[in-house]
Amino acid sequence: MSAVDARQDDSVSEESAMSTSLKSEFSSQACNILAELREKGELCDAIIRVGDVAFPIHRNILSACSSFFRALFTSQVGEAPTSQYEITLTQVSSDVMSVVIDYAYTRHAKVNANNVEQLLPAADQFHVLGLVKACCDFLASQLCAENCIGIRKFAQSYFCTGLEQQALNYILVNFYSVYTTSNEFLQLDIEEVTDILQSDNLNVRTEELVFDALCRWIDYSPERRRRHIARLLRTIRLGLLTTSFFVEKVKSHDYVKDSEQCRPIIIETLRFLYELDMDDRREVDMSNPIARPRIPYEVMFVMGGWSGGAPTNMVETYDTRADRWIVCPVADAGPRAYHGMITIGHIIYVIGGFDGVEYFNSCRTFEPVSKIWSEAPPMNCKRCYVSVALLDGQIYAMGGFDGHVRQNSVERFNRETNQWSLIRPMHHQRSDASATTLGGKVYICGGFNGQECMNSAEYYTPETGQWTLITNMNSRRSGVGVIAYNECIYALGGFNGVTRMNTGERYCPRTRQWVNIPEMYSPRSNFATEIIDDMLFAIGGFNGVTTIFNVECYDSNADEWYDATDMNLYRSALSACVVKGLPNVRDYIYQNRVFRDTDNSTTVDPPIEPTISS
Repeated sequence: MSAVDARQDDSVSEESAMSTSLKSEFSSQACNILAELREKGELCDAIIRVGDVAFPIHRNILSACSSFFRALFTSQVGEAPTSQYEITLTQVSSDVMSVVIDYAYTRHAKVNANNVEQLLPAADQFHVLGLVKACCDFLASQLCAENCIGIRKFAQSYFCTGLEQQALNYILVNFYSVYTTSNEFLQLDIEEVTDILQSDNLNVRTEELVFDALCRWIDYSPERRRRHIARLLRTIRLGLLTTSFFVEKVKSHDYVKDSEQCRPIIIETLRFLYELDMDDRREVDMSNPIARPRIPYEVMFVMGGWSGGAPTNMVETYDTRADRWIVCPVADAGPRAYHGMITIGHIIYVIGGFDGVEYFNSCRTFEPVSKIWSEAPPMNCKRCYVSVALLDGQIYAMGGFDGHVRQNSVERFNRETNQWSLIRPMHHQRSDASATTLGGKVYICGGFNGQECMNSAEYYTPETGQWTLITNMNSRRSGVGVIAYNECIYALGGFNGVTRMNTGERYCPRTRQWVNIPEMYSPRSNFATEIIDDMLFAIGGFNGVTTIFNVECYDSNADEWYDATDMNLYRSALSACVVKGLPNVRDYIYQNRVFRDTDNSTTVDPPIEPTISS
């Protein structure tokens, strides 16, 4: 393209933008003038009467907004002038009609909790589609556990399919809060409650919650509802329950014991669970309806790391419902280890790191929906062993190693400006530390300062721009995993200068004290941590002898660690993040039902992991 062509294109673009701006300004100005004329009763050519209130209007304005009024006004052309311009409307209040008319002139409406239940039916009756959408948008913004079922029924009544689907999604995603707090849940009929409980998209941590929910529904009116127990029992993925829970809570429940229709279900489930118990290496037949996992709302992504003596670019996802790891064919072009990862919406940011040769200030983004990798703005500093955190939509990158020095510098990424900016540095140089956010503050703990592993911790307050030291951890921890969980800061594992640890501790901002928690099964440093299904996961890492692929999770309510399924790849220096509500979540969950040797007897022992100086 020549320079002249480029200038001509620029001119056309500027002219188009100016034209759009002028049109918008003219449209707004015209609306204001017409609204002013209506308020003064000038040039009006019709009257809409609602009860004792008369609304002078311009027929063309209402016709442009509503097919109902267009048909009404055009059908009266040629009639006697004494009757053709006055219309009396019933079944609508004058207050609601005022809002409808205001919307026709200004394309704005004051929708609120006091008028939306009357306004939506009126907008639907008069075919004011823009106002219908405004009402639906308002109701969607008000969705909560107590009203989502009622809003869904309201949307169904007026064929607002978009709002209906939003309300249903809210019910499924927030099901625990809905069934435990909503009186509307208790008012559902058998068809409605069955549809919800059997949905593949029902977001429940365990099937025990589904049994609890159906019992709560029956308990509301047991005389009428207990006859539905067999039908409701089939909505539970019974094969995913533990044998003890099934025998002690389900099989022995009065509703189940008293139902002849439940007997074949009980026998089928007991046989299924018995066969699993007899062979703990047996692969669960997930094609069996009673054992088919539901579709998870959240998916955990693990990317990069150090494996087999070199960095990797492999991406794995964890399907929490199936307890399976899946290797995804969406790896970035280059490998990366000792990096950070942050999720904002459906975008994953991969920050800093090391590829065995180069220390990175570069950042990459991955969009799981489009499966596209892109370059993001680079940081001001190279940061291997970087600590990252997300607060109020902004990414913080702290400390790290640039190949020469351990840093105390901190920078922050603003998506609106698409730039990294340096902010006040930390009190201490820290590489191989870890960070998280809690209560509007960014916390960073542990790390290595070039001479020793550290037990100090500090937090950053954005409002004041200050770093504040807090009580030291009980142990020195470099390569530590730090994460906020149930209103506390957890610091797990790491290297204390002598050995890799399996210990953990948590900090309560209220008491300002660190308290030890139960030990992990495996010692580990340079591992990934994440929260999914309200469980704290520790993933992979280096145990002091070899790189591991073991995964375990901690439940703060039980104060206990549990084994989870191992990753497919041994790796340390990896990073993890959780993405919620992916529309193409099926691309990242467990599909194949291939047997996997759970004791890894066919897996070759991994090589001893070389590490670089932190």
